[in-house]
Amino acid sequence: MPSYPPDLTDAEWAVLEGEARAVMAELVQAAGRPMVHDLRATLDAINYVTRYGIEWRALPVDFPPHEAVYAFFLRWSRRGLPERLAGRLRGRLRILAGRGELPTAGCIDSQTVKAAETVGAAACGYDAGKKIKGQKRHIAVDTLGLLLCVIVTTASVQDRDGAHPLLALVREKFSTIALVWADGGYAGRLLTWAREVGCR
Repeated sequence: MPSYPPDLTDAEWAVLEGEARAVMAELVQAAGRPMVHDLRATLDAINYVTRYGIEWRALPVDFPPHEAVYAFFLRWSRRGLPERLAGRLRGRLRILAGRGELPTAGCIDSQTVKAAETVGAAACGYDAGKKIKGQKRHIAVDTLGLLLCVIVTTASVQDRDGAHPLLALVREKFSTIALVWADGGYAGRLLTWAREVGCR
């Protein structure tokens, strides 16, 4: 099969394979069906769609059939398996860096991006500070810069307002986190609320 730029390298697959197969075992146990197509090729197909933003049916024919790739993607996503896989890999990376598997501190920030033409008007807003019409990604990372949580809002949502549900999600998923850094745009009532839920 030809290779494409987003394909996993052999080194990446060597790291990912064990975790991906463990997640697949969970899926097979829940759904009762073994996978027909090659797992690596299917993940490469999903990477291709993600990288280039194409329709599923526009996948090159070298990949497994687009119907099978999309069905696989839905089955994984509905059970939160991509997030669990990312969590396992993040834990491994933290241990390799000499840290604990679970983070105790993090950092939040936001980024305004132009929305694609396919995004409906109700999901877009205008960020007056950045002069961009689109959406805003509110993210939390650990001290190594590894992604913990993401919330997407309209671009018009203020950082401190987007941070409220973001921090709530961080606390829900990572009860070990007690310290969160943020810039001056997050001042005000958010600080009071964060202290009340156990973040400094």
